[in-house]
Amino acid sequence: MSALNLSTLMKKEVNILVLMLLTVPLAGELSFYPLNETFRISFGAPAFFFFLLLLQKTPATFSGFLTGTMVVVFRILIDFFMKDNFSWTSAFQTHYPSFFFYFTYSFLFHLVKINRFQNRSLIIGLIGLIIEIVSDFIELLFQYFVLETTITLDSINEMIVIAFGHSFIVLSFFNMMKLYEAQSREKQIRKQNEHMLMLISNLYEETIHLKKTLKNAEDITKKSYDLYRDLKALEKPEKQLHALTEPYSQKALRIAGEMHEVKKDNQRIFAGLSKLISNESFKDYMDAAELFHLIIRINEKYALSLGKDVQFEYTLDENNDSHYHVYTVLSLFNNLVANAVEAIKKKGIVRLSLCEICDNVEFKVADNGPGISQKYQTVIFQPGFTSKYDQFGTPSTGIGLSYVKEVVKELGGEILFENKDNGAVFSIKLPIHKLIQKG
Repeated sequence: MSALNLSTLMKKEVNILVLMLLTVPLAGELSFYPLNETFRISFGAPAFFFFLLLLQKTPATFSGFLTGTMVVVFRILIDFFMKDNFSWTSAFQTHYPSFFFYFTYSFLFHLVKINRFQNRSLIIGLIGLIIEIVSDFIELLFQYFVLETTITLDSINEMIVIAFGHSFIVLSFFNMMKLYEAQSREKQIRKQNEHMLMLISNLYEETIHLKKTLKNAEDITKKSYDLYRDLKALEKPEKQLHALTEPYSQKALRIAGEMHEVKKDNQRIFAGLSKLISNESFKDYMDAAELFHLIIRINEKYALSLGKDVQFEYTLDENNDSHYHVYTVLSLFNNLVANAVEAIKKKGIVRLSLCEICDNVEFKVADNGPGISQKYQTVIFQPGFTSKYDQFGTPSTGIGLSYVKEVVKELGGEILFENKDNGAVFSIKLPIHKLIQKG
């Protein structure tokens, strides 16, 4: 465990312990006296049990010693302020048996190592019931010998019933806390998974670019080597050209060799990225609703980061039960949705849709922004084109839409754009067999 995690855990333990020392004495004052005028039944016992379950590293006996002492001191101080004929000796004799209840409780809690059963509520409840009954008996015995109080069979039966009620209360709160922790953990895991999915999606996008670069590197290597061969061929019949062309032929050969090394390096990177993507434990396919929820959550955060109020809507075919390749859809759709968010000035709506038509699947992203100017419509898919600049006037890379078009083309589909009265609409149509899970 790292030093940071250990420090956080210890701080949490201290906070719980302090809260226990403040809460248990107060809860103990919400009480009644069913057995005699000295033996009280209060909410201190269930509160103490609950805090012991929360403490993971602090020794239970240490917590019990401190809590028992705190309870006795607290009750003596109440008598001091509330009673006119107050006596320190009398107050101590009346209240100190309560110390043994809490200390015995914590000792038995430690002895049975109840935290082993954190995920078995019924066993915790049963052990808690037994511990409380034994602790009550210890307190009653001290009162019997010191204060000469009476103990009857009816009072013991009532004590057992109350202990049962206490265990039920603690189990209810403990299970509620466990449910809250599980929901919080699930939410955190979902956020981490979404983050990882986006990272992998970005890596997937980079592999597409890298794959294209590999092809270009291979073409350049071949052309450079062909140029070298052509120059060498000229040298044979024309001996006088040898001295003139040899430096250039050697330079062409070096370029071919260097490009070959670049290609090899890119191949190694491509293989590593591909292995990383394929080895991830996240599922490669999701249904359309899950994908839309993921894309919307991501872009809601993006819109907020830009200071925009953007609402997202989506529509799906009612009977759509297909599962689509996560990284392909994310890398395509997320580019278009992010562009739609950026196109909206301050407030607007982005609409997503997906429908299957025969052997194709069609994605649409529509926004109610200003649309795309007529003069830009013929160049929006060209690499490097952008109409977006940051606050410092630096243009964006301009590869988002060109990447989308490249991938769509590689998958055998088409991408279309149109301006409508209420904004821009991008449509992607792809062969469905390229996206859905096989079999």
